[in-house]
Amino acid sequence: MVHRPDLESPPRDEPAMRNSLSRRQLLGGGAGAAVGLAAAGVIGYSWPRSAAAAPHGASATPGASAGTETERAATAEVHTFVSRSDLKPPVVTVSAIGDDTGLPGYYFLGNKPYKGPSGVGQSGLLIARQDGDITWFNPVTTGQVLDFNVQTYQGKQVLTWWHGETGPTFGQGTCYIADSTYSQIATVQCGNGLKADMHEFNITPQGTALIDSYKQYDNVDLTALGGKANGAVWSGIVQEIDIATGAVLFEWSSIDHVPATETMTTLSGTGTKANAFDYFHINSIDVAADGDLLVSSRNTSTVYKIGRRDGQVKWRLAGKNSDFTLGPGVKFYWQHHVRSHGANLLTLFDDGSSPAMEPQSRGLLLKLDETTMQATLVQAYTNPNQVLADNQGSMQLLPGNKAFVGWGSEPYFSTFDSDGTLLADGQLPMGDQTYRAFTDDWVGQPTDKPAIAVLPNAARAAAVYVSWNGATEVATWQVLAGKRESSLSVVATQARSGFETVIAADSVGPYFAVTAHDTTGKLIGQSATVRERGLTAA
Repeated sequence: MVHRPDLESPPRDEPAMRNSLSRRQLLGGGAGAAVGLAAAGVIGYSWPRSAAAAPHGASATPGASAGTETERAATAEVHTFVSRSDLKPPVVTVSAIGDDTGLPGYYFLGNKPYKGPSGVGQSGLLIARQDGDITWFNPVTTGQVLDFNVQTYQGKQVLTWWHGETGPTFGQGTCYIADSTYSQIATVQCGNGLKADMHEFNITPQGTALIDSYKQYDNVDLTALGGKANGAVWSGIVQEIDIATGAVLFEWSSIDHVPATETMTTLSGTGTKANAFDYFHINSIDVAADGDLLVSSRNTSTVYKIGRRDGQVKWRLAGKNSDFTLGPGVKFYWQHHVRSHGANLLTLFDDGSSPAMEPQSRGLLLKLDETTMQATLVQAYTNPNQVLADNQGSMQLLPGNKAFVGWGSEPYFSTFDSDGTLLADGQLPMGDQTYRAFTDDWVGQPTDKPAIAVLPNAARAAAVYVSWNGATEVATWQVLAGKRESSLSVVATQARSGFETVIAADSVGPYFAVTAHDTTGKLIGQSATVRERGLTAA
């Protein structure tokens, strides 16, 4: 069983600012309108790798034979690229165990090194192909990025994430939306003087955003929990924001509807004005089939259905005061990422840990009968390695009741068939983690040019290193070379072989450029022309 004994403190979603992580400003000014991120990492901790789970791409040295990927760092856990030396994403290892035909083509991971010096790679947003090959990597040097996802906004696929600073209970930051060119098209913030927390950023079909925040309430009676009559608590706040205008359309505060006595955690020295008690710990919000809201509270181990008009609690699922009779296997603890699927299906990630209440974490697909108030387990998705996540995590339902599970504090992600059979396993280096993990199809069309670097090659005249961060449609690269910048001709053609492709070009240039082509041979991008002064004719 994979378990983190160092996380056995009272339940929490985010490490308590354990280290100061240097990150670049997430949305600074990149080229043109492009998002000024710069590239992202992926997650980490590690169960034993199988021999079949070798990281994607062979290592190479400058001037290596054509078709290999650039060498990794000595740890074999971080990619380094000649054409993009500014990018150092962690290696994503994927092992296909079953038939993964028809599954989405990309993974979306928001990386945050868990422990300063032992964290691997840069921190930020990462898209990887189904085999683990890096597609887009955008690091940040300030704060953290979480909840990286693909959603729909104004009828189009968009990338969404949260960026800000995190503390032991909650975060304060801003939610971002970018289009298929990786250009920022919107930001979303809380209203009424609150800051957006990192736990939820969920776009509705109406063009609104469900986000959460935290607000301290004093003079709360905590005597039943062993605290003071005038104790202080953190209340979970739900806001629905109109993305276009920033207007607050709905607001709900947990302490107005859920008493502190429903908590399943302890005061642990908190409950004072200087150290408020996190009794509720909101971590997801979704729209139910009837338009009401589903709110997940980690610290009450309960899912609440909230009336969209009056904010009243319509029912509780699990926890101390469940309105549902829970069938075999339904009971969950410290859950995350609750999502509605039609009139009677619900998914969630059951952490079951911190403190440990179950032997392993699970992705759950549940059926709810709101007439008989029965909750039934349809399927549990568990990893054979018995992964136990102390915090965080996600459960994504795929077509045909297949599932994609992100293991939160344990930096793995897994794809399952409808019967719970493991189809694919992914892992990231030890020392990193992701809050949630998602899979989807994606077409990325970056506005910048492909990157090129040319180095001497002992075997031939030049080794050309080429990459195009975020471009999903590149099938083939062509190398152009010539004695003059104004007169270049094709000297080599090669299929894309990873984030960075190394091409042996039989030319001394000294001027070089590359062109990118899709599967039909159409030209879709061209690099700048560079001069390589280190090459000489034989």
